[in-house]
Amino acid sequence: MTDFAATKAMFDLPAGMIYLDGNSLGPLPVKARARVAQAVSDEWGEMLITGWNRAGWMAQPMALGDRIGRLIGAEPGHVAVGDTLSIKVYQALASALELRPDRRVVLSDSGNFPTDLYMAEGLLKTLDKGHELRIVAPEDVAEAITDGVAVLMLTEVDYGTGRKHDMAALTRKAHDAGALALWDLAHSAGALPIDLAGTGADFAMGCTYKYLNGGPGAPAFIYVAPRHAEAARPALSGWLGHEAPFAFDLDYRPGSGVERMRVGTPPVLQMAALDAALDVWDGVDMHALRARSIELSELFIALVEETCPMLDLASPRDADMRGSQVSFRFREGYAAMQALIERGVIGDFRAPDIMRFGFTPLYIDETDVRSAAATIAEVMTNDLWDRPAYRKRAAVT
Repeated sequence: MTDFAATKAMFDLPAGMIYLDGNSLGPLPVKARARVAQAVSDEWGEMLITGWNRAGWMAQPMALGDRIGRLIGAEPGHVAVGDTLSIKVYQALASALELRPDRRVVLSDSGNFPTDLYMAEGLLKTLDKGHELRIVAPEDVAEAITDGVAVLMLTEVDYGTGRKHDMAALTRKAHDAGALALWDLAHSAGALPIDLAGTGADFAMGCTYKYLNGGPGAPAFIYVAPRHAEAARPALSGWLGHEAPFAFDLDYRPGSGVERMRVGTPPVLQMAALDAALDVWDGVDMHALRARSIELSELFIALVEETCPMLDLASPRDADMRGSQVSFRFREGYAAMQALIERGVIGDFRAPDIMRFGFTPLYIDETDVRSAAATIAEVMTNDLWDRPAYRKRAAVT
C-alpha cells in the first residue's frame, strides 16, 4: 500500500502554501537538489567531457525511458527521453502518417492542447500532399473515426477541463477503421494508470515536468509500439538517432527501435533532476494513486460547490471521466486565481474563463483540500478578487 505521508515528505514544499498546480509544473523533489549538484560538481565539474561515458550521460535517455515506461504500461526498451514534447508530437505524427500512405486525414479534437494542433498543421503544410487536420468536439471523436482517417491524435486528458478519453475504446475503434492511434500523455503520466501495451496504442509522448516532477523544461518522452519500432522512420533524423553516431557518416541510418527517435544532445542537468524525481515513484502503486486522487477531487468539488455557487464546474462530474484535475468556470477567473495565489493557494488559469486545480496525492492530502476550499470560499463570497491589481495579466497565466 502506498504511503502518501511518506511521499509528501519527499518534496520541498514552501511553508504556508497549498500547491494545486502540479498539473502544470510539479514541485521540487528533495533529492533533486543533491542530484543536480552532483551532476554539476562531480560529473560536469570533475569529469568534463568524459562524463558522457563515465557518468553514463549518453545512456540516460533510454534508462529514464524505462523508468517512465513502467508508469505508462510500456514494454521495456520502447520509451526514449529527450527534446521537447512539441518535437515528439511532430516525430510521432510524421512516422505514423508514413505508415498510412494512402490516407489523408489526421483526426483530433477541440480539447487537444494547441501545440499538438500547431505541430500537426505545420507538418501537413510541409508534406503538401493534401492532408487534412480534422478537428471535432471531444464527445464526437468516436463517431468521426472513419475509413479515411490515417491517424487519431488525441491528448488523453483535456488540459482545460480535465475530461478523460477512453484510450482503450478509441484505440480499438481506430484500429478497426485501419487508422493508427497517437496519444499525448502530458496530463496523464504520473496522474493515473496507463496501459499503452494493453490498449494497443501505436505511438505516445508526454512531458515530465508536470505530474512526474522533473522540473521546468524537463525533457519529453516518446513511445513507439514494438510492432512499429523498426519500421517507423524518424522525420527528424538527428545524429543521436543514427545507428552509429560517432561514425560520423554523411548518410543517415536509423538506430534500433525507439532509439531512432532520439534527436539532439541529451539535457544532462535536466535528466539528473528527472532521475531524482522518478525515485519518488519507486514505491507508488498507480491504482492507489488514482483512487486517492478521486477521493481528494470529489471532496474538493463538494466543498467548493457548497460555498461558491458563482463557480460552474467545467470538469466532468463523473470521476471516471476526469483526469487528476478539477476546473471551474468564472467570468473573472484570472483575477480570482491571482487572489488565491496571493493567499497561498496555487492553481492556474486557462483562457477564457477556467480556473484549474490539480490533485496530486504524492504531496496533497485532505487537510490541504479543506484548507484550499475554505480560502476559495473566502475569496469568492467576499469578492476579494475584485481589485485592479488582480486583473493585470502576467506573461504566464
